[in-house]
Parts: sequence; C-alpha cells; structure tokens
Amino acid sequence: MKRLPLATLLVALAPVLGAQTLTDRLKEVRGPWEAQLDRGDAPSVRKGVEALLGREGVAVNPSDYNDMHALVALQGLAARACVSEGSWEDAIAHLQKAKAAADENLASAEALLAKTRADHQAKLKEFRDAIARQEPRLKELDGAPGLNADQIKLRQQLKMFMEEQKAAIAHSEKALVDIDAILANLRLDKENSTKALTDWQAFLAREKAEVTEAGSVDRYVADKLLQVKADDSRPQTERLAYARRLEKLAPGNPETARLVNALLGNEEQPAPLPRPLKKKKKASAKKA
Repeated sequence: MKRLPLATLLVALAPVLGAQTLTDRLKEVRGPWEAQLDRGDAPSVRKGVEALLGREGVAVNPSDYNDMHALVALQGLAARACVSEGSWEDAIAHLQKAKAAADENLASAEALLAKTRADHQAKLKEFRDAIARQEPRLKELDGAPGLNADQIKLRQQLKMFMEEQKAAIAHSEKALVDIDAILANLRLDKENSTKALTDWQAFLAREKAEVTEAGSVDRYVADKLLQVKADDSRPQTERLAYARRLEKLAPGNPETARLVNALLGNEEQPAPLPRPLKKKKKASAKKA
C-alpha cells in the first residue's frame, strides 16, 4: 500500500519523530501475510492481524488520515483471513469496522482539508496578484536602454521576487492536486468497504436461505461438498475457503476434514493397525 500524498502539508498530522506508525507496520507485514493467505495459512494470519489491531489499531488518531487508511486496510485483511478460515460471520464484523473507519476518515479529512484547500486557493490569488502588479515594472526595466546601478539592482530584485512567487504558486498548485488525490483515495476506501460489507451480508443471507431450503445443515453441507469437490476450475484458495466454511458448519463431518486436508496438500495419515493379541501361555500341569 502506498502512503497517501501530502504527508508533510499539515504539521498537526505528522507522526512523532522516530515513532513507528500503523502505516509503517502495515507496509512491513502486509506482503508476508498475503503470501501466507495464498498458502492457505488463514488461522495464523487472522491471529497476527487481530493482535496488531488490538495492540496498535485502538491507538490510532482519528485525524491522522494515513493511519486511518491503514486501519481500514488491516480490517479488510482480517476479514479476508476470516473468509479463508471459513468464519464468515467474523469476516462481516471486521468489514463493519472497516466501513466505520473509512466513513469516519473521509468525513474528518474532508473537513480538515477543506480549510487547507481554501488557504492554498487564497495564497494562489495573492501570489498571482503580486506578479500582476510587478510585471509591468519589470518589463519596463527590461526594455529600457542604459540602466543605472540602482535600476539594475531593482530589476534583479524584481526577477528574484517573480521567481519566488512562481515557486510558491507551483507549491500551492501541487498541494491542491495532492488534496484531491487524498480525498479520492479515501472515497475509494469508503466505496470498497461499503460494497464488500453489502456483498458479504447478502452472501451470508443467501447461505442461510439455502440451508433452510435444504432442510438441515448436514444436507446442505453434503450437497455443497460435492460441488466444491467437482468444481476444480476455481482457484484453490477459493475452494479451500469454501471447504473450511463447510467444516465450520459441520465440524464432525469427516468428508469436509478430508477435503480441507487434500486442498492443503496434507496426506491423510492411515489409521494405525491394531496390535496383535498376545498369545496366552498354557498353564503347566501340576505334579500329583
């Protein structure tokens, strides 16, 4: 995840020097965790993400849009781990938190950056007006023949002034572009988290309806199990997530456990052979 632009525009939002922000932590752990999810190790990822959220997520400053952006991403990663683990209700809980954080972050940033935007727009008008006032004088000096020492000095000062104003204009124009980029990213966070939550709530409702239609959880699991086994055109991670979901719904079903192990590439261990019965020694005949 790229850090959002304009990180130094507002001093109030800058992290404490030397402190590791949630954004920094996410950059460190996201790649390894996503690789673990691709290998099917969802339980470890979920444990790690939830531990990080419990440790550092609760301390995020709501006015720090970079860390709030990271918080949304972490909640989304936790939801993905829960889906892969088969814990879809828990995934929805994380998606609800992601949406709440995204909504809050956008509202806070819009209010804060509106003032910053207005300040830059006012500065742009000030800089452009200053250039407009001095430009005729500079053109006059540039066109005049035989300038004396004072006029040469004044012309040089005006040129330096113009360069400073143009640099200030470029800075404010760049800041306005960065503000637009920040708000676009935060709006995307809100849109994506809202859509993911809505989609998964609908998906879970559909599952419940299918269980009811099947007549029992066991019958539903048996039917779905056949579909997951047969549908080998889907990505293995998707099939594994579904197999784990069926295992959660019917934890005592040996077929679901067997499918999960097969998708993970684990060889099913053969049942141990029964020990041979020991032969009883014949009792020796007693002498009369």
